[in-house]
Amino acid sequence: MNSSFAELLSVGLLVLVLGCAVVRPWGWPEAVVAVPAAGVLVATGAIAPAHARAEAAQLGPVIGFLAAVLVLAQLCDDEGLFQACGAWMARSAAGRPRRLLVQVFGLASVITAVLSLDATIVLLTPVVFATAARLGARPKPHVYACTHLSNTASLLLPVSNLTNLLAFAASGLGFVRFAGLMALPWLVAIGVEYVVLRRFFAADLDAGARAEPVGEAPELPLFALLTVGGTLAGFVLASALGVDPAWAALLGALVLAVRALVRRRSTPVAIVRSAALPFLAFVLALGIVVRAVVDNGLATALTHLVPGGTALPALLGIAVLAAVLANVINNLPAVLVLLPLTAPAGPGAVLAVLLGVNIGPNLTYAGSLATLLWRRIVREHESEVDLGEFTRLGLLVVPAALLLSVVALWVSLHLLGG
Repeated sequence: MNSSFAELLSVGLLVLVLGCAVVRPWGWPEAVVAVPAAGVLVATGAIAPAHARAEAAQLGPVIGFLAAVLVLAQLCDDEGLFQACGAWMARSAAGRPRRLLVQVFGLASVITAVLSLDATIVLLTPVVFATAARLGARPKPHVYACTHLSNTASLLLPVSNLTNLLAFAASGLGFVRFAGLMALPWLVAIGVEYVVLRRFFAADLDAGARAEPVGEAPELPLFALLTVGGTLAGFVLASALGVDPAWAALLGALVLAVRALVRRRSTPVAIVRSAALPFLAFVLALGIVVRAVVDNGLATALTHLVPGGTALPALLGIAVLAAVLANVINNLPAVLVLLPLTAPAGPGAVLAVLLGVNIGPNLTYAGSLATLLWRRIVREHESEVDLGEFTRLGLLVVPAALLLSVVALWVSLHLLGG
């Protein structure tokens, strides 16, 4: 195939795939367009079949891991974990919206880090809506916190975000070392988010809460909590033994699945559905489409823009480039494009990419799939997201959080070693 036509075709199909993922015409799953697009690129020779197979082989374990974590999060919800969190927040934050904001920050940060950002968006956001309504508080500060933290708070663990799983494989780091290097940037970024959101939504928080919570104290889903704790310990043990952490995620999901089936709280079909198979197919197809774009010129163009080394200016340049790219082509394609270009410089450069693609998407709607999904949930609750407000908040948060978290990463690399 003519190289110019291959470049035009691959870029055009990437734009089409991302556009349909944003709009989802007629409610189609994202895979409806992405899978045929990947097939067209292979059939026309725009991407070599060997490269497509290599991309699928690279993404396969990552997608399996994502499926296990999604099932685990859904089964935790079936056990009542998120409802218990909402009831606890409603009881302890009565009449105090600022305290509710602190609680939402804490819960969203932990849930995102442990159960992935999808759990925060899909499972926690509706609970936060219900909790704010129960308290008579304005929901906006707390609901915005969910979407911002689903991106920013996903920096900590390899399992927190699909971008992390991809970077984890490319970094050569173990599970514990990855978490150790990202702990300080994670805390700094969340701190910046909290300070900015508290000031930005000061009027909403000052409005107070009109209603008192009612109802009995929630029953703590101890079995679900122990399973999640055991799964986390499994991640650490698997990493130390050189075993893929996906096995720990699968084991945790199986434990809760067996319990749910025995107690008839779920069905095999519902469990399989919670793995979001169409979305997994979309991720795989998107990876092949992006690989075609990379093979047909994007890698060459970006090679001149990626700073070399892991000095502070280089890390900052990589993070800014990743943030810009995430807002142009979405964070998942951005990390797929940048990892091959930054991995040779070492784990510091790879983690700087993560800072950019995980914090940067808070600037625009299309920055991450999580933000797009959040907007859909907000609309389902008969609320609307104002584009100007979303962007103003992003302009206040993203540059500050990105700059300070990169400095924190640089400090971590010097203290712990890259």
